[in-house]
Amino acid sequence: METFWYIAVTFMLAMYIVLDGYDFGVGFIYPFVARTESERRAALTAIGPVWTGNEVWLIGAGGTLFFAFPKAYAAGFSGFYLALIIVLWLLIARGLALELRGHLDHPVWRQLWDLALMASSTMLALVFGAALGNLIRGVPLNRDGYFFVALWTDFLTGPNPGILDWFTLLTAATSLAILGMHGASYLAMKTDGELRRRARRMAAAASWVSAAFIALVMAAIALVRPSFHLNYEQHPAGFFFPLAGVCAVAATIFLRKPEQEAAAFSASSALILFMLTGIAWGTYPNILIATTDPSYSLTVTNAIAGSYGLQIGLQWFMVAFPLLVIYQVYLHRLFRGKVGSNSSY
Repeated sequence: METFWYIAVTFMLAMYIVLDGYDFGVGFIYPFVARTESERRAALTAIGPVWTGNEVWLIGAGGTLFFAFPKAYAAGFSGFYLALIIVLWLLIARGLALELRGHLDHPVWRQLWDLALMASSTMLALVFGAALGNLIRGVPLNRDGYFFVALWTDFLTGPNPGILDWFTLLTAATSLAILGMHGASYLAMKTDGELRRRARRMAAAASWVSAAFIALVMAAIALVRPSFHLNYEQHPAGFFFPLAGVCAVAATIFLRKPEQEAAAFSASSALILFMLTGIAWGTYPNILIATTDPSYSLTVTNAIAGSYGLQIGLQWFMVAFPLLVIYQVYLHRLFRGKVGSNSSY
């Protein structure tokens, strides 16, 4: 049962990064690839109808973590309080930018919200990448299962690191490159004309940058978390995920013809899914790894909720999860196809 909830939380977080990830990517690349007002409206129309629906996965993952692993939820929210408040304000700023930009027809007004969208989307990609780096590296959990981390200390990994160090900055930069490629692939698939061609060129360039960063992160994980490979040695079936991720990276590089845009976007989505699943495979059964003493780590065993709470949670999950999937399929089928330039965004 513990493993089931670990898989459920991991899957929902991965789906959130795949779906809201292209929103982030479009948000911080569109000022560079969309050079006219009609092109910017087309870019925003590509994400405008779906971005709120994509965030349902984050709410679902947070709710599932809360009732299945309440101790990990409490420790994470208290230890990463400052980072989570920053994420909340960035999400608010991004939503305001998308919804308010088209309410006043004035260049200064539009430029203000363009800047807000680009800045908030860029910061969200960096923050989520740094958060992933913290989960891989570990946090200074004490005997009671709680921790506090400063925003930065000496930028070195060790028993008492900050949220930002050389490793988490590397994962943040990798996240920015991958989500930039993901967003550019989505924009190339959804638009036409010069905007489509610029987005395709940016996606091709970002694919090579992403491949280089992924190689650096894989090498760095061996230094920062030497025990990461143990699950792979004990359960070799897990090698499927990194190998599939390598194939997905290659596909994002070589699928760059106009008729291959949907396939290229599928490949970038698969890359994110396989990469996050591979990381979850390597860190299992840990949810929060302790850098102070391995026995202080919060795992699926010592952070799991009571059996009664899990039974009630399972009943709600069996109803809510299919509804979430049906809603997402319906939403994306409703707004499938190319977008035009006629939009209120």
